[in-house]
Amino acid sequence: MQGRFKRDGSASAEPEPQHGGTGPKAVSSSPQHAQNPGQAQPSDGKDGAGRPGQGAASAAAGQQPPAKPAKGSTGPGPRIALRNWRISTRLVSLLALPVVAATSLGAMRISQSMDDIQQLDNMKLLTEMTKQATELAAALQEERDQSAGPLAHGSSSGAITVKGDRERTDRARKNFLDSSEAIDAASKDGNLVGVRDSLVGLAGDLNDLERIRSNAYQAEDNSTQTVEAYHRLITHLLDLSQDMAEATSNPEMIQRTRALASFSSAKEYASIQRAVLAAALPANTTDKADLAENDRLYAESALQSQKSEIRSFTSIYGDGAEELLKPISEGNPVIESSDAYAGRALAKKDALGGLDKRSYQDWLDDSSTKIQQMKNIELKLLEDMEQQARELRSESEREAIISGVVILLVLGVSLVGAFVVARSMIRSLRRLEDTATKVAQDRLPELVKQLSETDPQDVDTSVESVGVHSRDEIGRVAAAFDDVHREAVRLAAEQALLRGNVNAMFTNLSRRSQGLIQRQLSLISELESREADPDQLSSLFKLDHLATRMRRNGENLLVLAGEEPGRRWTRPVPLVDVLRAAASEVEQYERIELASVPTTEVAGRVVNDLVHLLAELLENATSFSSPQTKVKVTGHALPDGRVLIEIHDTGIGLSPEDLAAINERLASPPTVDVSVSRRMGLFVVGRLSQRHGIRIQLRPSDSGGTTALVMLPVDVAQGGRKPQPKPGQQGAGNGGPAAAQAAAGVAAARRGG
Repeated sequence: MQGRFKRDGSASAEPEPQHGGTGPKAVSSSPQHAQNPGQAQPSDGKDGAGRPGQGAASAAAGQQPPAKPAKGSTGPGPRIALRNWRISTRLVSLLALPVVAATSLGAMRISQSMDDIQQLDNMKLLTEMTKQATELAAALQEERDQSAGPLAHGSSSGAITVKGDRERTDRARKNFLDSSEAIDAASKDGNLVGVRDSLVGLAGDLNDLERIRSNAYQAEDNSTQTVEAYHRLITHLLDLSQDMAEATSNPEMIQRTRALASFSSAKEYASIQRAVLAAALPANTTDKADLAENDRLYAESALQSQKSEIRSFTSIYGDGAEELLKPISEGNPVIESSDAYAGRALAKKDALGGLDKRSYQDWLDDSSTKIQQMKNIELKLLEDMEQQARELRSESEREAIISGVVILLVLGVSLVGAFVVARSMIRSLRRLEDTATKVAQDRLPELVKQLSETDPQDVDTSVESVGVHSRDEIGRVAAAFDDVHREAVRLAAEQALLRGNVNAMFTNLSRRSQGLIQRQLSLISELESREADPDQLSSLFKLDHLATRMRRNGENLLVLAGEEPGRRWTRPVPLVDVLRAAASEVEQYERIELASVPTTEVAGRVVNDLVHLLAELLENATSFSSPQTKVKVTGHALPDGRVLIEIHDTGIGLSPEDLAAINERLASPPTVDVSVSRRMGLFVVGRLSQRHGIRIQLRPSDSGGTTALVMLPVDVAQGGRKPQPKPGQQGAGNGGPAAAQAAAGVAAARRGG
C-alpha cells in the first residue's frame, strides 16, 4: 500500500527519512511513534512525506526555496531616487530647466521693458512739469522785465501793467504747484525722489516771491539786486530740465533735455539784459538814461552767457540747430536792431548815453520780439520732447508686447514639441510595459499551462511582437524582449515535449509493471487457493497485499502521465462498496470503521479513480495514527444531491500553516516535477479530484488528529443521474452479505484492472 502522500512511487523496501512530508500529520520524531514502536512504518512503497515535520511547510505546499537575489542587487532604493522617477516625470524635469531659464530671461526682458515704460511715463510727467516750470519762468521773466521801468522810475501809469503781470505769475505759480502733486504721488514708489526734493525746495523759494516784489527796484542805481533775485527763482525752475536728464537713461532724451536747459538759460540771460536796460532807460525820450556801472557789468556778463549758452545749445542739439535758431539769428530787423543796441549799450561805461534816445517802453517792445521768438523755440523744444517721450513709450510697449509674444510662442512651440517627443517615447514605453506585463502575467503562463496539459503540437507557439519597431533604444529593447519571449516559448515547448516523453515512459513502464504485477497477483491467488497451512496462508496474504500496493504505485505513474484508467465501470456502484474496496487496499484495513454511509451510488466512470483516491487518504490515516485507534469513515447526503465523506483519525495533527499549504496543493495540483515524485500521494489525490470535480479539504479533528473531507459532486454521487426528491436512509457501515459481496466484486475488478 502507498503511504501517506508518498515521497516517491517506488516499491523499495528501503526506509526513507521521516520529515518534510506533505500529508495531514507529521511523522518525524512524533511522540505517537515513539510510544508505539510496533506501528507499521512506511518502508516498502510508503513514505513519511504525508505529514510535514519541522520547517517542512514550504515543502508541503510544493514551493521551491526562495531565489537568492542577484549579486550586486541593492533593490530599487527610495521612491524619491532619480532612477525611480517615471519617464514622464524625468522628461518634464529635463525640459523644465531650459524652459524655466528661457522664461526667466524673457521675464527679465519684459521687466526691463516695463521699467523703460515706467521710466518714460515718469519722463512724460517730468516733461509736463518742466513745461509748467517753463511757463512759470516765462511769467516771472515778464513780471521782472515789464515792471523794471515803472518801478525803477516810480511811474504810476505802469502800476496796472505790473499788477496784471503779477496776477499772471500767480496763476502760473498755482498751476505749477498743483502739477507738483503728481510728482509727489509718483515718488512714493521710490522713483523721482530727487525731483520731489527739488520741488520741495523750489516751493519754499517761491514763497519769497512776495518779499522780492515788495523790494523790487527800490535800490537806486542797483537794479541788479532785483534782477538777480528773480534770476535765482527762474534758475531753480529751469534746473528741472536737468532733473529730467537724470530721470531717464535714454540717450536721445538726455540730449534733448540738455539742449532745452541750455536754450532756456540763454533765454533767461536775454531776459536779464532786457530787464537791466528797461530799468536804466527813462520813461520819456527827453529824459536822460542812467545805467549804473554795476548793472552794466551784470548785463554784459548776461550777454556773454547768452552767447555761450547758444553755442552750447547748438553743439548739444546737433543737426537742425541752425535751422531752429533762424527766427532769432537772421532775417528779423527788429531783433537785429535790439541786439545791436544792447551790444553797444553794454560794451563800455557810459555807452548808453551816446546812443539814440529811447524810452524803456520802446526798448521793451523791441527786445520782447526776440524774447517771444525764443519762447516759441523753447515751446517747440518742449513739444519735441513730449512727442519723443510718447514715441519712446509706444516703442517700449511694442517691444514688451513683441517680447511677450515671442516668449509665449517659443514656450508654446517648445511645449508642443516636447509633448510630441515625450508622447512618442512614453507611448512606446507604455506599449512595451503593457506587453511585457501581459506576457509575464498572462500569455506566457497560459501558454506554459497549455503546453503542460495538451500535446505541444496542438498549441500555437507563435509569439506576437511588442509592436515597437523604431530604431532608437526603446525599439531595440522591444526587439530584445521579442527575442527573449520567443526563446522562453521555445524552451517551454521543449520542456513540454520532454515532459510528454517522460509521461510516455511513465505510461510504458506502468503498463509493463502492471502486467507483471497482474500475473503475480494471479499466481498468488492460485497459491492461496491451494494452501491449507494458516501460517503460509498469512504470508501469502501479506504478499498479496504488497503486490496490490505495487499495482497502485503503477497506477500513480499513469496519473502522473495524465492517462485515464484502462477499464471503467459501465454501471453505478453503491458508495459503501466503493468505500470497502478502498479499505481493502489498505494494509491496516481492519482498523477502518465505516460508521454510516448514505445509500447512494457512484457513477461507474469514477469508481476506479474514487477507490484509488480514498485508498490514498485511508492509507495516510492508518499510517499516521496509533495502531490501537480506529479510522472512522462517515458519509452525509446533502439536500442538493452532493455527498460528503469524512475520514477521521486521531494522529498528532497539523499546524494551521501546514494545513493551508496542503489544501492549496490539493485544490491546485502543480505541474509534474521532482517535488511531485517525492510527494506522489498528495499529487495523485489532487489530480484525481480535479479530474472529476471532487473537492478535498483537510481540517483539524475535534478529538485531535486530522479530518479529511471529500465532497462528491451531484453527477458523481448520484450515479450520473439527478438527485432523488428524498435522500435514502443511511445504511449501517457493516452492511449485509450482499454488500460485502458487491464490495468484493469491486475489489476483484480492481485486482483484475
